[in-house]
Parts: sequence; structure tokens; C-alpha cells
Amino acid sequence: MPKTALYNMEGKTIGEIELNDAIFAASINEAAMHLVVRSYLAAQRQGTQSAKTRGEVRGGGRKIYRQKGTGNARHHGNRAPQFKHGGVVFAPKPRDYVINVPKKVRRLAFKSAMTSKLNAEEIIVVDQLNLAEGKTKLMAKVLENLGATKKALVVLPEREENVVRATANLAQAKTTYVNTLNVYDILNAGKVVLTQAAVKSVEEVYA
Repeated sequence: MPKTALYNMEGKTIGEIELNDAIFAASINEAAMHLVVRSYLAAQRQGTQSAKTRGEVRGGGRKIYRQKGTGNARHHGNRAPQFKHGGVVFAPKPRDYVINVPKKVRRLAFKSAMTSKLNAEEIIVVDQLNLAEGKTKLMAKVLENLGATKKALVVLPEREENVVRATANLAQAKTTYVNTLNVYDILNAGKVVLTQAAVKSVEEVYA
């Protein structure tokens, strides 16, 4: 079983914690992670863009000049794409960008992401995160103690109001919960900070 250091909120090592092989020592599948990240980013797109083709633009029903004898190119209406106020060539239309990924591939990608982060020594496990107040400076101090000042992802087993409020104003940190943790957030983070309870929840769900 892989092991990693267990820290307290002061950043001091207070022991070690054993991690589940199935999640933190899995074989890394880059293709699965790539597919899941693509799916996540595609799902963020609204797909509501729309423009009019030449057949949908208002006007242009009358032939603009006679077919022959003018020396100009042959045209019918003035709503072709080359004219001002004309339609758009291959105009974008509302569409769905969803990329469906099988559940097994999503789980494989999650395990690969967690394993790669552990291998890169970018996972920090804290015994607990308890703040007396939802103050930004308190959370900033904790992250500084843990060496997670850049792009920290704080994973909680459930909502901790003070921690969430204290992290909200930190540009280089964000909070998430075990049930909303995703591959993109894991890979995008500089350090992944998990509480001991969050680690157990992750192992229960994904092991």
C-alpha cells in the first residue's frame, strides 16, 4: 500500500497514512484522462451560438441586375455571403457539445489522476480542517503552512461553512467535495489538499 505523510494545520508531520492501492497506485491511463477532460470542457460550452445563412437573412428577393450585359458576375439576390448584410457561410447553429464517456472509463481516469498526483508528490493529507471563523487570512495561513499556495484544490467530505467561506476569496485556491470531485480539477490543481475524512470517503466511493 502506498503511504504519504499526514500533516496538521500548522504544516507539521504528525504521522503517515496508508492509501488504497486501487486508487492511489493504479496504472496510469493517459488516454482515459484526456477523454474525460475533453468531455468535461465540452460540457461547459452552452452551444447557443447562432447566425443566419443566406436563406434566412431578411430581404434580397429581387434580382439585383440583369443576368447578362453588365460585365459583372451573375447574381440573384444581394444576401449572398460576399455582400454586406448577407448571410454567413456554414453559419453556426445551436448544438450539443456533450461527449459521452462510459462509467468505467471515468473511474479509470479518476484513479489515474489521483495516482499521477501522488507520484508527483502533489497530494497533501491533513488530519482535519477546522477554522474558528470564515476568515480568508486563516485559510491563507493554513495553505501557506502546507506549501499549497498556488492552485490549491481543497477536498472536503462535506460542506464546512467556515472553510468554504475562508477559501472563496483566495484566487489560487478552491474547495470541492468528494461527490463533486472530477478529473479536470485534480489535474488542473497544483496541490490537492484532502482531509483524512475526505480520503476515506474517496476510497469508499471509488475503491
